[in-house]
Amino acid sequence: MNKDQVEGRVEETKGKVKEATGKIIDDKGMQVEGNVQKNLGKAQKGYGDIKQDIKEGK
Repeated sequence: MNKDQVEGRVEETKGKVKEATGKIIDDKGMQVEGNVQKNLGKAQKGYGDIKQDIKEGK
């Protein structure tokens, strides 16, 4: 597991929490911010997965 995979998963989780909190307190701005953060984390995780596959020769 590389740095991008770990950081991506962390950001994705933080985004999910922020999005859920926004839903609970009825804050649309926080929901959107959490959704964006979650998706950026997914993208970073995907990038890390690709780097790992290349490193392993897959």
